[in-house]
Amino acid sequence: RLVMPKYVIEREIAGVGNLSKADLHAISQKSCGVLEKLGPQIQWIESFVTGDKIYCVYIAPNEEMVREHARQGGFPANRVSEVKTMIDPTTAEG
Repeated sequence: RLVMPKYVIEREIAGVGNLSKADLHAISQKSCGVLEKLGPQIQWIESFVTGDKIYCVYIAPNEEMVREHARQGGFPANRVSEVKTMIDPTTAEG
């Protein structure tokens, strides 16, 4: 079975860390609506909201689909980086 690539998307949005729960809810709903239209190949895993950026983790067949999601949703995708491998504290044990 082919494993889909994972991407980290950096979205620059001034003041995003100060948005209300309702604003974040609306953004999330918009994102999910676009994902539904694009189909099951692209999946949103999670996002990390900082002061002026959101870092999103997605699984998708290619970078173009990630960028298409951003275009359709009206979200910035300032940097899209393919994850090459993952490490965590257990990596040190090997």
